[in-house]
Amino acid sequence: MQNTRGASLSDAQDPRNAAEGTGGCPRPRRIGVLISVALTALALDAITKVVVVAHLEGGTPIELLGGLLTLRVTRNSGAAFSIGTGMTIVFTLIALGVVVAILRTARHLRSVPWAVSLGLLLGGATGNLADRLLRAPAPLKGHVVDWIELPYWPVFNLADSAIVCGGALAVVLAARGLQLDGTRAGETGEGPEASGRDGRDDGDGGKDAPEDDGAAGQARSGDEQ
Repeated sequence: MQNTRGASLSDAQDPRNAAEGTGGCPRPRRIGVLISVALTALALDAITKVVVVAHLEGGTPIELLGGLLTLRVTRNSGAAFSIGTGMTIVFTLIALGVVVAILRTARHLRSVPWAVSLGLLLGGATGNLADRLLRAPAPLKGHVVDWIELPYWPVFNLADSAIVCGGALAVVLAARGLQLDGTRAGETGEGPEASGRDGRDDGDGGKDAPEDDGAAGQARSGDEQ
């Protein structure tokens, strides 16, 4: 009984167990951030594609901001920014692999910034993957709808933007040493605790010294009397 109670109490007080939850599962809040960001990116990409296909495809491109931004609907059989056209099936399989890899990586997720990064990557990859699976000319060979054009830049869509933003954020987080589990590269988790224990021991030692001197003084007084 005592061993069981002691184990339960220590487990409850262990911050790592409190952070991970039962069975070491990722915190629901982190996974919730990833899913929310991915669904938002996917929804915005899908809605904008439906709107531009319905109102702009086959029509005259719309120039905005003095030609800085042009709305022009194109169909892309390649990767993001019209790279590798004609390799639709290959890029479809790559997109499927990316989605699976992100979902597997999410099992170790403890960091909100990484959740945002992976959510953007997942939402963008899923948005373009949906086009390849559902749009003409055939499943796995569907062409992605691109509609945003900037000067001297290939036409792209919001899914491409989400992928680029998620990738850039991942590079920044990796450069700063932040890992998926929320720790910094090189951290062991023992340094602060060890220094804290040393500090407490030094403090106790400092407090014990006056008490010992006082006890010795009382003993000498008794001997003199």
